[in-house]
Amino acid sequence: MRAYALRLLAGLALALGSISGTAAAAGPVNDKGSIGGAAYEIEIPANWNGSLLLYSHGYVTPGSDNPARDVGDPATGGVLLNQGYALAGSAYSSTGWAVKDALHDQIALLDYFDKTYGVPKRTIAWGHSLGGMITAGLVQRDASRFAGALPMCGVLAGGVGVWNTALDAEFVFKTLLAPGSSLQLVNITDPSANLHQAEVLLAQAQGTPQGQARLALVAAVGDLPGWFVPGSPEPPRTDFSARELNQFLWDQQVDFPFLFALRAELEFRAGGNPSWNTDVDYDRQLARSINRDEVRALYRAAGLDLQQDLATLGAAPRIDASPSAVDYLTQNIVFNGDLGGLPVLTIHTTGDGLVLNQDEQAYARIVDERQLLRQAFVHRAGHCTFTPAETLAALSALVRRLDTGAWSGLSPAELNAAATGLGTLDPALAPAPAAYIPFTPTAFPRPFSVDEHGG
Repeated sequence: MRAYALRLLAGLALALGSISGTAAAAGPVNDKGSIGGAAYEIEIPANWNGSLLLYSHGYVTPGSDNPARDVGDPATGGVLLNQGYALAGSAYSSTGWAVKDALHDQIALLDYFDKTYGVPKRTIAWGHSLGGMITAGLVQRDASRFAGALPMCGVLAGGVGVWNTALDAEFVFKTLLAPGSSLQLVNITDPSANLHQAEVLLAQAQGTPQGQARLALVAAVGDLPGWFVPGSPEPPRTDFSARELNQFLWDQQVDFPFLFALRAELEFRAGGNPSWNTDVDYDRQLARSINRDEVRALYRAAGLDLQQDLATLGAAPRIDASPSAVDYLTQNIVFNGDLGGLPVLTIHTTGDGLVLNQDEQAYARIVDERQLLRQAFVHRAGHCTFTPAETLAALSALVRRLDTGAWSGLSPAELNAAATGLGTLDPALAPAPAAYIPFTPTAFPRPFSVDEHGG
């Protein structure tokens, strides 16, 4: 097995390190500084092969520390530096929904790199979560600066669709569980107090079978997965109580801060509320949901009338968006399907309750040059819970596509073999067994794209 792993690693090293032409010689470099208020980090090894990986980090809660990061984790970075890659990343000049700043700051960092160290022979954009969205945005806006891209667990349904889906969950939650409360869904004036109120209501609902059934409906309109703990097996599809408990944990520990507090930061940037549900049929949303059987079963067990609750949702006053705020969020950013002629590989976990795996479906359905796009899925709970080995296996496949002009090695079995080989040589790269699987996501709940809505 070790001999096989050594051969596999040699192949991966060749794929990761190969470029056209002679490698540049600029390292070793560890450059940290600031450009226009955005901290950055650049690392160039002594054996630089001329390739640069531009990393875009994910969402940083306003008020939190915002250091520059040029890679998602140290283990992955160590392998890439050893293979001769240069790494770079901007912290962005603001926190929160910093897409507009990030798209500018990352290009400014590339300009600085080019001027200081020479133009790389190849630049690959990659990033996690909101950084996956930024990665795809860089491809859409500045394709000429890149050779390819690897968005990971990215917000690829675009800002408008994602925040509309969030509004659906908020709307169902308040309408059915706190109709007389002062809970604010949009135009939030006191984020901390609003979130506290939502969390109290959430805990109360989870304490009764009726509340659990309605929380399952909240989860269903947003296709929230019923799997929360990354190291655990996925609950069976028919274990509805376990799946609802996992959805509650997603809401309690991850999603509600975005829905009921951090939305305010986005509204401030956008100059108003960018979300609406004026045209939503929640009966239809449930019928299309991956969780519809769970909702129906829990409603029956709780003795609730599901049709009555759906009628209540249908009759409830709806929420309009500010057109200028929608325009802001469309610009920062919604996707138009243009990959700029670049190969793009995306990866996503199947049990992601913050950025749905269905984001990948929303992105893929608008891409015209389908031969340029490939998507791979890891069967694991959690947001961006890839192992370093799984990440490196995907990057290797993208580089191979850049070198050969053809996709190869992208079947789940091949990706798992590559990741397993890396883990055999260095267990720190594979803290969990490789888990790529054949998978096709269902339709994103609230799709919104430029080609369908203009802009």
